[in-house]
Formats: sequence, structure tokens, C-alpha cells
Amino acid sequence: MALQGNLRDFSATEILQLLGSQRKTGCLMLEQSGRTMTVYVLEGRVVSTRTPGLAKDDPLLGFLCTVHRLSDEQYRGIQTIQRESGRDLEDLLLNGRYLEAEELAGYLERQILDDMMALARWEDGTYRFDPQRRWTQPPLVRLSVEGVLMEVARRADERRRFLATFPDEHRILGVRDLPDPDVELSEEERELFGIVDGRHTLAEIAGAAPLSEYETYEALQSMVEAGWLEVTGHRPPGTAPAPKGPVLAATAGPTRPSWQRELVTAALLVLGIALLRVGAHVLAPPAPAGTPNVFAAARLRDVRMALDLYHREHGAYPPRLEDLADARWLAPDRLRLRGYEILYRSHDAGAAYDLRVEAR
Repeated sequence: MALQGNLRDFSATEILQLLGSQRKTGCLMLEQSGRTMTVYVLEGRVVSTRTPGLAKDDPLLGFLCTVHRLSDEQYRGIQTIQRESGRDLEDLLLNGRYLEAEELAGYLERQILDDMMALARWEDGTYRFDPQRRWTQPPLVRLSVEGVLMEVARRADERRRFLATFPDEHRILGVRDLPDPDVELSEEERELFGIVDGRHTLAEIAGAAPLSEYETYEALQSMVEAGWLEVTGHRPPGTAPAPKGPVLAATAGPTRPSWQRELVTAALLVLGIALLRVGAHVLAPPAPAGTPNVFAAARLRDVRMALDLYHREHGAYPPRLEDLADARWLAPDRLRLRGYEILYRSHDAGAAYDLRVEAR
């Protein structure tokens, strides 16, 4: 018999605790003001908060785009393949080699925690647990309900700290000081250093960061507490960022040293990131003549995938590679490769093609 009721009588947290303690298997479906959420449990452990297949608002697909793990081209490609095959998103991501199983499991955990944080704030709505509706895919994660709820509670406490530090998302954040050379930074912190430039607001930084909103504020909080970042101003919503470069003061007086340091630091960081990106191509070891290096091989793989997606939609391969860019299956710069020429020829009325690269 299905378990159902109102969230005003029993909270989502209490229902999940019950399912976990009794090691239930099935699907918990919740609805509030037109919003719906599903939580699949297997023997009392959370395995998913999405429905099988690929819904329009699939939380995993949305999360992967939010954290910049999938490009627009990959997003469109996955949707096209799923419409034709009906396969589940997780299956497409793994068999399409978009992600390896271990990496996907990590993103799934983060996405589930994001959903559970939102669910914990639901104060009303309805719920229904159906033991006959089960997760049909091999589960990549099996999260303890107790562990999930403890992490959700910890994040709720942390969120209150964020609000104390950042009471207004329209405040501007700038670099105050660089960490010591022996301090190990996470990849996310390094990327945030490239985004924080003393011109953009917290809301804009959160939108540009390769992290969820909570993860962005968590990282920024720790960086402020370490003395690396500081709030430098406020910009009302709807106004544009200040132009790059130093701005002359309207009144006479000395310039604050922190602003000078911030501008120089931000410029050096941007320059360093640009040099690293260029170096990744320039310093790559040369491959034997006629043999593509790893960068060329990866680019060729992306082009082949775009060609297959184009063929699925149009019934034939394009006459020119540039047609992939015109149809927005690939960005134009993905058809160019430093040190190589991408050679393409469509034949048999678009039923087949030849694709290779040659060193210049």
C-alpha cells in the first residue's frame, strides 16, 4: 500500500528518515505549487532524484550544464540521441564517453545533494511513496539517507554564515591578496581567482563559476576568511560593470593601495591563465609526421560526433565542415587546430565521408 500525505503533517526530512530506517525500496514523489520532485531509494539508500529517461527539466543534465561540464553542442547532441533511442541520460553519458563512471558518480552525488537541500526547505505540499516504482538503471550511487540529511543540515548552517558575509548578492568582490606559494588550491578555487576581478557582483560570479550556487558561495566564503578576497563595492541590479582598467577618481586624493594591488593582481592572473592556455598547445610534444597528437585526436573525435549528429537530423553528412558551425553543432573555432589542417570530403550523396588531419 502506498504511503501518502501532506508535508505540513510530516516533513520531507521525517519521511526520508522513515524510508531509510526501514530500508525501503521505491520512489518518493513530492509536489508543491506545481513543482515536482522524485527521490528513488534502494534498500533505504538514495540512488537518484531524477526520473529515468531524459525529462525536459532533468536535474542531472541541468547540473552538468551549470557546472560547465557539458557544452551547448554536447547538450544538444544528447537530446537528439535520446529522442531517437529513448535511452536514459546516465546510459548516454557513459556509453557516449562524455564521462567515465567514477566521474559521473561524483556529479550525481553533488546533484542529489543540491536537490535534497531544496527539498528540505519545502514546508508544504503533498507526498506519495510507491514501492512498485523502482529505479531501473544500475545505480551509480547509493547514499545513506542519514548521511545525506546530515550534510543537508550542515549546508543549511553554512548558508546562514554565507548570508552574514554576503548579505547582498549585488556586492562586488575583488582580490585582496594572493595565497602563499605553498598553499594548495583546489581546481575550483583557481578558477574562481580567474573570475573575481573587482568588477563583477556575487550573483555574476556565481553564474560564471563552474560550480553550483552553494559550492560557489562555500568556496568564496573560505577565500574571504583566508584573506584572499574582499568585498570592494556594490552595483545595483541592471547596471553594467565598470570598464576594465583604472578609473580616475572624481576628487583629489590618494588611491587606496588595496585597489592598486587588486588591479595588478587581476591583470597578472588573467595574463597567467592566457599564457597557460597557449602553452598547452605550443609546448605540446610534437607527434611523428602524419600522426595527430592528443589535442588533434580529441578535436577529430568532437568533429566526428558532430558529423554523426548532423547526419541524424538531416539524413546526410554536410557538404562542408563549415555547415556544422552554421547549424550550431560545433563552434567555428572547433574546426581549426593549431599546427594541423582538418581535411574533410563528403561523398556518395552525403551517405559517407572521409575525415583526417595533416600536419602543416
